Amino acid sequence: MSRLKEKFEKKIIPELMKELSLKNPMAVPRVERVVINMGIGEALQDIKALDKAQQELSLITGQWPALGRARKSISTFKLRKGKPIACYVTLRKKRMYEFIDRLVNVALPRVRDFRGISARSFDGTGNYTLGIKDQLVFPEIDYAKVDKTRGMNITFVTSAENDKQGYVLLKKLGMPFSEE
Repeated sequence: MSRLKEKFEKKIIPELMKELSLKNPMAVPRVERVVINMGIGEALQDIKALDKAQQELSLITGQWPALGRARKSISTFKLRKGKPIACYVTLRKKRMYEFIDRLVNVALPRVRDFRGISARSFDGTGNYTLGIKDQLVFPEIDYAKVDKTRGMNITFVTSAENDKQGYVLLKKLGMPFSEE
């Protein structure tokens, strides 16, 4: 069992029950899945950029990414419907907890001038989205082999009913929110 999942089950669930005044442990909000998305705009001209992004995302997550395709054509961007323009991974269960643990304890502290993440990125139903500007904060990526820095969106999908519950859950999991 991963270190964070064990901590969640033994320590965090009772704390959340007390803090959110819940009587049933099954009513405690949980992280259901983590979705990591890399939009690759230059894939329209250079399809190899998408392959490189897939390899890097698979190193970070331990799972091979799926391709995201354009939903409709946009002539201004020379984009055709069905062309691959992104790659994404959905993590659940063991891999999800291991990724959250690495993100909180290893990757985020490596971000330059890091003062915490904003608590304003909740969507109203307890889900949180975080943007990272480059993939080099993850130690799995070899700096010498990177041709271009690429950003990514990381979405934490929770079973929380509102933003307050989602905030408390992620804070207990170790997410370093800034005090704004």
